[in-house]
Amino acid sequence: MSFSPAVFELAQSVLARARGKGVRIACAESCTGGLVSAALTEVPGSSDVFAGGVVSYMLDIKEHVLGVSPSILYDPSIGAVSPECALAMAQGVSAALRADVTVSVTGIAGPGGEEPGKPVGTVWFGWRTPGDSGTECMLFDGGRSDVREQALVHALGILYGHLA
Repeated sequence: MSFSPAVFELAQSVLARARGKGVRIACAESCTGGLVSAALTEVPGSSDVFAGGVVSYMLDIKEHVLGVSPSILYDPSIGAVSPECALAMAQGVSAALRADVTVSVTGIAGPGGEEPGKPVGTVWFGWRTPGDSGTECMLFDGGRSDVREQALVHALGILYGHLA
């Protein structure tokens, strides 16, 4: 797979910061389908700090592999596209892969899947570091590929920022 020079450079910068801090990084992905992991592993030598990623597209994978509570996943007022799920995914991948700094991505890339209050392009991000964790929501424009690419860049940016 080939990424734009800007994405490749951002992935390189994330890995360089992780090396400089001496930490392991990992990601949990849903709507990006492994793009964050692919961008990081496009960089030669990434295995020294990138522990890996979990693509958890189905709810039962979020539950059984990442430890997201069924009370989050199956509650219609919360669900998989939520801050609660994004945070649980980031924490779960940290535990599963013994990573110090993690990012998670869960959202609606489209063209279908829209829910009340969650239009296509809604993407929640979560992160976990040794001293911090949190979430944020973005609403991206465009078709499925556009949403996924924007989410990829944003997820890399979250990692980069939390490795400062």
